[in-house]
Amino acid sequence: MERRNEISIGTLADRTGLAVSAIRYYETQGLVAPERNAGGQRRFLRSDIRRLSFVMIAQKFGFTLDRIREVMTRLPQSRTPTATDWTEISQDFRAELDEQIEALTRLRDKLDGCIGCGCLSLDRCALYNPDDVAADKGAGPRYLMGDEAVRPED
Repeated sequence: MERRNEISIGTLADRTGLAVSAIRYYETQGLVAPERNAGGQRRFLRSDIRRLSFVMIAQKFGFTLDRIREVMTRLPQSRTPTATDWTEISQDFRAELDEQIEALTRLRDKLDGCIGCGCLSLDRCALYNPDDVAADKGAGPRYLMGDEAVRPED
């Protein structure tokens, strides 16, 4: 018989939509920490439903398990996290999500002009990099990362 605040791994799987094997994996990654009953079966807190839901959402936004674990270490282990606890850790992700949104917006805006152009106007292309001048700005796709493109002399 389950205690009111504890649930089995099967119940946790049903509530989160995760496979039991995924829950075990998240346990090995330190994202949930079940207790064991006298029979050796895992017993999770009901609050682990929310913890694992947070993990799933954060992964969909592109956060790594290492980053998620880093943020979740600030959640209390001895009690169910409160709304304030969740708000505090969500602030960590807010700035990173804002950066991702800005980068995606820049990419979208620069690619809008490419649709249908067939690169027939390379002198006006926002992504064109004649003579690899973007290399002076550093590694990576510099123009998509926000650097201004250097236009060739007319």
